[in-house]
Amino acid sequence: MKFETVFLDRDGVINAKAAEGDYVKSWDEFRLLPGAAAAIGLLTAAGRRVIVVTNQRGIARGRFTEARLAEIHAGMRRELAVYSGRLDAIYHCPHDRGQCSCRKPATGMLEQARFEHPGLDLSRSVLVGDSLSDLECGAAAGCQVILVGSGQRTAEIASQARQQGISLLAVCDSLIQVVAAHVLQSPAPLAA
Repeated sequence: MKFETVFLDRDGVINAKAAEGDYVKSWDEFRLLPGAAAAIGLLTAAGRRVIVVTNQRGIARGRFTEARLAEIHAGMRRELAVYSGRLDAIYHCPHDRGQCSCRKPATGMLEQARFEHPGLDLSRSVLVGDSLSDLECGAAAGCQVILVGSGQRTAEIASQARQQGISLLAVCDSLIQVVAAHVLQSPAPLAA
């Protein structure tokens, strides 16, 4: 299947996650993961629509502001542009749990993207994430889902997803692996 739209979670897929219980609160704390910018550049070159969907509960908890998040995302766009990568949109949920219909695993951000991007077909889309809520969101919206990560935590998430009847297209170590092996179906591994 050719995926027309690639939805990406941010923390843990594009950039390194903050320590457990903390948040990426400023551009100084933002660190691209190896190969992530190159992967988004490849998606852009291949004509795929790339949309970030990210829960940002730190706003609701007063740890950073909408303005600070906008600065982080502007910096992320600049870094991706170095690799000819482009994001068609970034959607974020600033709410705490149970306060909205946009916080993943709810599908509100994907529905908003579908509304704002005429012709976006969720059934011809893939959501790439590193958490169970990402996978639940993508599956509930009718997307294919790919889990990114490694180690025991990732194995546990994959197991929980399968127990819930969520069919994983793949489990990959990194976004560059996702793009090379499952989105663009490149026959050879790409350098990070």
